[in-house]
Amino acid sequence: MKKVLFLVMCLLILAFGISAYAAEKPADFVEGDGKTYELMVSTQLADSHPFCRGFYAIAKRVDERTGGKMTVKVFPSAQLGSDEDVIEQAIQGVNVAVVTDAGRMANYVKDMGIVGMAYFADNYDEVMKVQQTEFWKECVRKLAAENGIRVLSFNWFDGARHFLTNKPVRKPEDLRGVRIRTPGAPAWSRSVAALGATPVTMGWTDVYNAVQQKAIDGCEAQHSASYGLRVYEVLKYINKTAHFQLLNGLIVGESWFSTLPASYKTLLVEEFEKQGKITAAEVIEKSDVFEGMMVKEGMEVVEVDLAAFKKASEAAYEELGFAEQRKAIYREIGKE
Repeated sequence: MKKVLFLVMCLLILAFGISAYAAEKPADFVEGDGKTYELMVSTQLADSHPFCRGFYAIAKRVDERTGGKMTVKVFPSAQLGSDEDVIEQAIQGVNVAVVTDAGRMANYVKDMGIVGMAYFADNYDEVMKVQQTEFWKECVRKLAAENGIRVLSFNWFDGARHFLTNKPVRKPEDLRGVRIRTPGAPAWSRSVAALGATPVTMGWTDVYNAVQQKAIDGCEAQHSASYGLRVYEVLKYINKTAHFQLLNGLIVGESWFSTLPASYKTLLVEEFEKQGKITAAEVIEKSDVFEGMMVKEGMEVVEVDLAAFKKASEAAYEELGFAEQRKAIYREIGKE
């Protein structure tokens, strides 16, 4: 009789343990293959940037939804190296996701560069419409099939970019001879040159010291990044050109992505897409807040001749052969 009671007690304890374990699982729990996986997220942006807060939120949800079987670790401020270097590492199979943009992806699929050109889009909604086009879908397919790059999401909007300098800029002629830091991709550098400046390629985290050492005269950036890098300590003017509408994406190497169970592939795409929308809304909402904080720190806002800058940007489209392609995309999204 004692043995029977003992067995009954063991079964009850086991059943309780199983039910408790099941109760702890979230409703959207994702089963894997029993193995553990880790994904590093690399960005040049500061830890205080809204993107990084978004990545930490993803890390928490992925951990919860996999029961700790997949972990996401965030590396801000270029801790893992330049974007270009880390992208190459990802292609080689390193378990890292990189914050990137269409301009940089044009190094692999040239046509993507048009999305990073000056005045290609006027706002977030226009940029997102492009993602629904066959043009964009084909670019993403080529990244994976021909270059080993998998897009997790490309909806991380970071706002409009402006020129930040130590002299006021109101028209393209005011940028003549002004050395401006910009990413090295042709879509960026040729656009900045067309707008009147002398483009200088360097990492974002090097900008502060480069201005101090007079290696450059300024930069062009979005408010969230400018405030995070404290450019207000070394630059005086925010010249409101809004020349780029910065849409970022998260990419991983196709070789690493292919090692994941299908359920984890879906999980990552879901989480990065979901958080991208949330973070984009936050960036849009806080853009004026970041500007206000920089003004409070002593910067001055300069309104520019926007028509003159838009006209100047046309030279870059002709130089890179994007003029006709732009017309075709505009027709597809109904902009004309």
